[in-house]
Amino acid sequence: MMFYLSRQTVSRHRSLYAGSFIALAVGVFLLGLAATATAATIAYSGPVARSITVTTLGGRDLEPRQVRVPLSDADVSGLQTVLSLVGTISGFITIFVIASTFAFAVASRRREIGLLRLIGATPSQVRRMVLGEVLVVALAASLTGAVLAQLATPLLLSKASYTELAPVKLEPASPWVPLAIAVGIGLVVAMLGARSAARRAGRVGPVDALREAALEPPRIGPVRITFGVLFLAGFITLLALIRPSTGEGVTPLAMFTPMLLVIALTLLAPVVVPWVGRLWALPLIAWTRVSGRLAQSNVVAAPRRSASLAAPILAISAIAGSMVLSLSFAADSAEATIRDTLRAPIVVEGFADLGEVPGVTAVDAGIPLQLIRISSDDAELEDAEGIDPAVASRTRDLTAISGDISRLTGNTVAVSKEMAGFDSYQVGDEIPVTFTDRSATKLRVVAVVKDAQGVNPSILIPLDLVRRHAPTAQPERIFVDGVDLTTLNEHLSGTTAHAVPAAEWEAEQAEGVREGNRLGLILLLGPAALYSAIAIANTLLMGSLQRRHEFITSRLLGATPAQIRRMVLWESGLVGAVALSLGTAITLTVGILIRHAMNSGLTDVPMTVPWAVLTGIAGICLTLAVGSALAPTTYILRRSQPSAAVD
Repeated sequence: MMFYLSRQTVSRHRSLYAGSFIALAVGVFLLGLAATATAATIAYSGPVARSITVTTLGGRDLEPRQVRVPLSDADVSGLQTVLSLVGTISGFITIFVIASTFAFAVASRRREIGLLRLIGATPSQVRRMVLGEVLVVALAASLTGAVLAQLATPLLLSKASYTELAPVKLEPASPWVPLAIAVGIGLVVAMLGARSAARRAGRVGPVDALREAALEPPRIGPVRITFGVLFLAGFITLLALIRPSTGEGVTPLAMFTPMLLVIALTLLAPVVVPWVGRLWALPLIAWTRVSGRLAQSNVVAAPRRSASLAAPILAISAIAGSMVLSLSFAADSAEATIRDTLRAPIVVEGFADLGEVPGVTAVDAGIPLQLIRISSDDAELEDAEGIDPAVASRTRDLTAISGDISRLTGNTVAVSKEMAGFDSYQVGDEIPVTFTDRSATKLRVVAVVKDAQGVNPSILIPLDLVRRHAPTAQPERIFVDGVDLTTLNEHLSGTTAHAVPAAEWEAEQAEGVREGNRLGLILLLGPAALYSAIAIANTLLMGSLQRRHEFITSRLLGATPAQIRRMVLWESGLVGAVALSLGTAITLTVGILIRHAMNSGLTDVPMTVPWAVLTGIAGICLTLAVGSALAPTTYILRRSQPSAAVD
């Protein structure tokens, strides 16, 4: 009976639930697309000749197992990593958007729910009816999103194939499991998003229900406060982990740390948003007086509605802002690291024989190669470089934190501080490796050196060892000292190699890092940003369309259409400003700590703040918020007359 009533209610309130349907369908589409593409990469099995099978070491409670490691020209792990991050970010945004839109849709029907309670509906019946409505919408939206994801998967895989992330041809895999996961997430998120609103509506008495329909309660429940405080504590804990010893873990922290604070602020938003809104309203009231004061009153009097409108803006501004700023600071750190590590004044790009160049005192022609590093539970393809430590120590900083780099001879290895920290390597340990010629050996750690990505890889081995296992490999760049640039380029004329000043090469490497970061941002934040833009517009449209009676009543009391539009303008701008200010605070906090962690031990690190990107994010969010609120308001005012207030 209640499910039948739920279906009838959804049919009658199609415009109210249309926004929730669109938001959930797009969210499941993104999750399903990431899941089906990931399934394709997992199902991919390249030619055996382009992979090497090794056996892990095993250990306590771990049995040795065989692992097939694809070589660089058949490795799709890069695409898997990107898809997992895209799915994580999209899923996180989906949770907040869906929870806020469904909660907003249910809250908009408090008066109707109050009438049902007044004519005899029990609290459990109201809850079941509301959850039934959500289930109807969520099931239809999730299935729609899953179908769209399956249709778009071949296009995504065709675009991703034969790229740097996936240098192979990918074909769609069986879609049932990944799409079932996406549909399940959509249903769970929708039900959880509506659960608190349904409980709140069913918990009050008949008379209180009618009162709640007119005015939202000023306080939030203890459960919501408890979880808000817990997520706030988690955010503080992750902040404490952002320190110089974190290494590459700093980048994931830049993504996940803001998420916890966004969750905390969203849970506590009915308290936080009005408080911050009052501060932003002070200059607004001084400038506009009446319309600004009305906007402040609406934001403060409807804290849950204001919180629902602010949630998607807060989520995307905090996450996108933190990642943009953190990656910019990471590029600054990489630039300073390369500058501080490289001692040679000239870099030759390409390979050439420099033995006959007069005046040359050091030619550091390291040879890159790949090898498989085997651990107790896994095996990974790693980049390494073969060097002559006596020469390389003169052209780059190879200061050993422990051990002695001069002992890098025979079957030995020097590892970076970061790798040593992650895998607990110490001087004297042995690392099992397999070279790409399929020969296996153990390399004894003789030194742990400073991290210097861009100049030194994480693994350094003797030059003779590289020539033994990769006899045809050639240097890709050579660090040179003791000769002037003009003389060197004259010697290189007629070859494919050319010499550049070290400063120019360093700038090129730093720009390459920034270009890679920009591509990463597009891949990671592009889908989530598009979804957030839809969600912001969708939520504001829902909010404005449900205020038809309020606007018409204001007209009846003497307000002009222009005054109502100004009130909506300032109100939506106030909500957007509150969300953006909270997002900015999160971005600055995370960015400052990330910069401190990355720049430890470096000197004269530049600070590049991508103002254009950050202001663009804020401007787009604010424009969407204001435009999506004004458009339906203008439509309502043109199509309705003050006499409709009595309908």
